[in-house]
Amino acid sequence: MAAWLLGTLFLSDAIADTKVKTGSNPKGIAALAIGKDMNVHLDGILEEEVWSRAPSNDHFYLYEPDNGKAAPGSLRTSVQVLVDADALIIGIRAWDRTGDRPQGTLARRDKVGQDQDFIGIFVDPSGHGRDAQFVRINTAGVLSDGLYRGVDDETDLGPDFPIDAAVKKLPDGYSMEVRWPLSSLRFPYSQDRKWRMMIERSVPHANGMMLLSTSLQKNALSYISEMQEILGIEETLSSIRDRSFFTIRPELTTRLIQDDVGLARKKSTVSSIGMEIHARPRADWVINATINPDFSQVEIDEPSAVGASHIAQDLPEKRGFFLESSDVLGVPISAFYSRSVADPSWGLRATWRGTESDATSMSLRDQAGAKVLRGSPYGTDEYQQNNRSRISLARMRWHSENRVNGIFLSERHYGLAGVNRVLGIDGQWSSKTEQGQDQVSWMLMQSTNTAGFNVQQQPIATVQHKGWYGLGKYSHRSLHWANQVTLESIGPNFVNDNGFVPQAGVLKMAADINRRLGSARVGADNFSVELHELEFHLGVRETRTYLDRETQQVANQIVQREIQPGIWLYAPGQTRFWTNLGFDQLRARRHGKLHNTPALHFGGESSPLPWLALITGEITVGKQLDQETDRVGNGGAAQLGVRWRLPMIRGTALEMDHRWNRIWVQGRTDRPAFVDKGWRWLGMLHFSSRDSMRVLMQNTSSSRFKDDISKVDSWQNRQQHQSIMYRHIWQHERSFSIGLSRDIALETSLKTVAATFKFQWML
Repeated sequence: MAAWLLGTLFLSDAIADTKVKTGSNPKGIAALAIGKDMNVHLDGILEEEVWSRAPSNDHFYLYEPDNGKAAPGSLRTSVQVLVDADALIIGIRAWDRTGDRPQGTLARRDKVGQDQDFIGIFVDPSGHGRDAQFVRINTAGVLSDGLYRGVDDETDLGPDFPIDAAVKKLPDGYSMEVRWPLSSLRFPYSQDRKWRMMIERSVPHANGMMLLSTSLQKNALSYISEMQEILGIEETLSSIRDRSFFTIRPELTTRLIQDDVGLARKKSTVSSIGMEIHARPRADWVINATINPDFSQVEIDEPSAVGASHIAQDLPEKRGFFLESSDVLGVPISAFYSRSVADPSWGLRATWRGTESDATSMSLRDQAGAKVLRGSPYGTDEYQQNNRSRISLARMRWHSENRVNGIFLSERHYGLAGVNRVLGIDGQWSSKTEQGQDQVSWMLMQSTNTAGFNVQQQPIATVQHKGWYGLGKYSHRSLHWANQVTLESIGPNFVNDNGFVPQAGVLKMAADINRRLGSARVGADNFSVELHELEFHLGVRETRTYLDRETQQVANQIVQREIQPGIWLYAPGQTRFWTNLGFDQLRARRHGKLHNTPALHFGGESSPLPWLALITGEITVGKQLDQETDRVGNGGAAQLGVRWRLPMIRGTALEMDHRWNRIWVQGRTDRPAFVDKGWRWLGMLHFSSRDSMRVLMQNTSSSRFKDDISKVDSWQNRQQHQSIMYRHIWQHERSFSIGLSRDIALETSLKTVAATFKFQWML
């Protein structure tokens, strides 16, 4: 079998789809500097006289499908860039002579995807080509914005920028105007490196095409590795780099809460006033502070209880204090995880950017009530933080053309209950040749910890323990291969309460080998499908324990082993499908047996119709390990998601998300031994891009059924949530919302009803 797997992966180059690389525009993206007397009215119509004088940039290339080819003439795209003392102003004219109407309806912010026609703008003000701020605007004027990190090839939709955009639909396409304030772009004081930009255009009705203003090959390690320089803005940047900006955003949140347990009823009113302060004394310095921020500023779709700080680590980060200059911090969650700070009473942060180095530091006070998560070989232990803690972190990086090196110091002080400190160094190196691209990244940390918890989970000071953490990763990409090897070593006593390390005392090894075959036609003569991309995959993973005399953990014990060959394909209709055959082994506990858990894993996603925006699914069937009883049974895991976008009368739109999930392990009788299931329905009625009504309903249930062999008692946990919320947005960080929610825990008969009003206004 091994010979067959290797033979399949190492198919001849004749099968792979080779393409001739086409060159991008060597002149970069030309911009026109204008004065304040040349105002541009943001209406999406490029009719001002200044647009006739701005250089036109119309070199576009296919990214997918048919990577590297010139964009078709029927989808011509032209980009013009203006810059004044306050903002970058980008004008786009997108022609569409395919005969189909552009797809785009009102939707939630950060929900613009490839099922819609949109324009994406990536800007790298530092000029390193490693990180970029970006925004995507669909034809209904809805924005998705955030930060792209090239080192990890990751998109972070957390940051929201004060970007204004207007779109005008035309008989042969559409035009767009975008205003991006310079105050929200982060750049060094010295302009030794030129700003970079890349424009993307999504055309879903044209076979899911993605067009880029630069020729980017699929073997690139980063989506922004070929960004073009912005020409003609140097004089404007030199004149504004000493300008200072200052904003303050107060917020008021009031909750009316009613708790019912049986016949007992408790009512309360909770009000809080918070404040966000943001100052940029000059281009390379940013100082921000937060005072009593309200947890409800997290714009989530998942329900949470009124006192939600205890589940903060499960939520996406949307708090501006942590999102500011997050690229400078640039460490994985094992080093710093902002969700470990659940309910800060105050925080202060400063960030500096130079051409060849940058730095950031922060200090916060976190209130009691949050979870503290610490890893062990066979799981993550959870403790309650019953007293306040002080969090401090300092980080500095040094840049060169193909290297980044950094150092950081992290501390969490629990007062008399001890302190947790972590010192770390990290680096990244990349290389680009005609044969492909390579990247090596590494991190070393050492922890010193005197903060512990007793058997009652109360925080106490303990004797000092030191632990280590090491991470190394090598990646290689070429036209025919996409491979990665990872080695992670975590000592038994390593603790980082400002990060998230789900396991400790283990050595993790992983290798992913992907043989890229390019486009292919599969099927019989009378029925076949043209695949845009096809890959064969082999994934191998293993986790082993280290010796730990304190817990009597033996060394070299296998915790998990996976060998998973499979395939991945990209087909028309923006359809992606993958399947792996798992020859897996898993151990539930230290003295437990290493169980064989073979299973079939498969999943995919598709955007088949304009109104059926996205269908996603993931299924595992086979042998499953019941962790609580340490036995294997037939079972699986399944989850399905469906997203609908329906345009309605007078420019309104209805957006709906449905999700179902189920995990089960069959018992020794006819019924399952364990079942975890849930469903969620979210509906958003968009009256305009600024007004929306949200309705959310969710049911979750976990059940354990007793059998005669395991002797584990039966239990059940069922919860229900319903909520409705109206929100109005005047402009960026100026909004109010009012909502009503109800949460029910059926086993305890606890019912909580809460009415919430929130108002925030940036000054």
